[in-house]
Amino acid sequence: MDEQTKSVTSSKQAPVIEPGYTFATVTDKISAIVLQRPTSNGWFVGFGIGFLLTMMMLFAIGYLFVRGTGIWGVTIPIGWGFAIVNFVWWIGIGHAGTLISAILLLLRQSWRNSINRFAEAMTLFAVSCAGIFPLIHVGRPWLAYWLFPYPNTMGVWPQFRSPLVWDVFAVSTYFTISLLFWFIGLIPDLATLRDRSDNRWAKIIYGILAMGWRGSARHWHRYETAYLLLAGLATPLVLSVHTVVSFDFAVGIVPGWHTTIFPPYFVAGAIYSGFAMVLMLAIPIRKLYGLEDFITERHLENSAKVMLATGLIVAYGYVIEAFMGWYSGNRYDAFTLWNRLHGPYAFFYYMLLACNIVIPQVLWSKKLRTSPVWLFFISGVVLVGMWLERFIIVVVSLQRDFLNSSWGMYYPTRWDWMTYIGTIGMFLAAIFLFVRILPMISIFEMRTLLPEAEVKE
Repeated sequence: MDEQTKSVTSSKQAPVIEPGYTFATVTDKISAIVLQRPTSNGWFVGFGIGFLLTMMMLFAIGYLFVRGTGIWGVTIPIGWGFAIVNFVWWIGIGHAGTLISAILLLLRQSWRNSINRFAEAMTLFAVSCAGIFPLIHVGRPWLAYWLFPYPNTMGVWPQFRSPLVWDVFAVSTYFTISLLFWFIGLIPDLATLRDRSDNRWAKIIYGILAMGWRGSARHWHRYETAYLLLAGLATPLVLSVHTVVSFDFAVGIVPGWHTTIFPPYFVAGAIYSGFAMVLMLAIPIRKLYGLEDFITERHLENSAKVMLATGLIVAYGYVIEAFMGWYSGNRYDAFTLWNRLHGPYAFFYYMLLACNIVIPQVLWSKKLRTSPVWLFFISGVVLVGMWLERFIIVVVSLQRDFLNSSWGMYYPTRWDWMTYIGTIGMFLAAIFLFVRILPMISIFEMRTLLPEAEVKE
């Protein structure tokens, strides 16, 4: 690599972008990934695996429609199983994209520019995976539109006091705003791909999506106004969406659910798992596509710091939950705590504590939180831990009810696993397609960092 494009990952204070880059070199390097780089065999293998897993999910859902929810492991009293566990897990993963895009934009954090594009895409794909589970969980998904208020001859309206209806409005609003925010941010880059593409059909498709963008002063003014307004709308959604999801549990009387710590605890956990997924995507992407100059050590370290901070908030939530179970004097809350520590699912609770609290503490070390290998491993551990957290909250809280006669065990069936693993495949297939046909890093936003790089030089 020549002097102009040498990597900065070895510098002591890695800037947001390498000094010496120009508008042309930034544009060339990012757009060439889509327009000129040949599709590798590794891409076909990865996409093929994701596609096959997606087909497995569709088969499992089709069989569910034929046979009903009896094929799942849900029982009495555990009426909420994998469907709700995975719904909450996927919604949480989608939070980091909006946080990076909207909140860090409003706070003028320039380091977001290298990772915001695929973080936003990750949000859309994660929310799409999450939306599958409530639809199939209702038992009659073809009647899911009953959750929306619409004029009908019987005058039947949704039960607006139900948090499940709040979920519908919160998640659909979140997805809509995130989609608009992502697409509007893409428009200048789509115009760049339109102008640089040699393929006639690609030029036409990118041209249609670019919506006549010419880069005039009027276009930039309207773009920046719309982008800022959408950032302002998306910012409260980061807090509200997972708060509403937490209300699914907090408004119930089930021990282990009925607690006021859930809204901030869920939001922190969502950002925690979301940044873990961002790192799991960013680390291989920067390596495979040679983007160490753009996704630098600084981005990895800042993301690790956010994970460490939100992980400590999650740990605080665990401590408060356990303390109130003991201090409240409520025998049912105390038993819920005892059941988590000594009951049949105790192993998973200890695994949860290890994955979410103990292991991530190594991020206090600068050497480890700037090491791609360690960060990739810790991010995977956190994602497993956050899934276990949702499993403990949903299943273990329901597993032993107020009466001994209503106690039961939950064993997920192969159809539960096929649906869950299939959504992971759907997510990966969507990521592979996104990386191949759209710029994974914002071209024009990276250009705005060039003056900063020149000053640091």
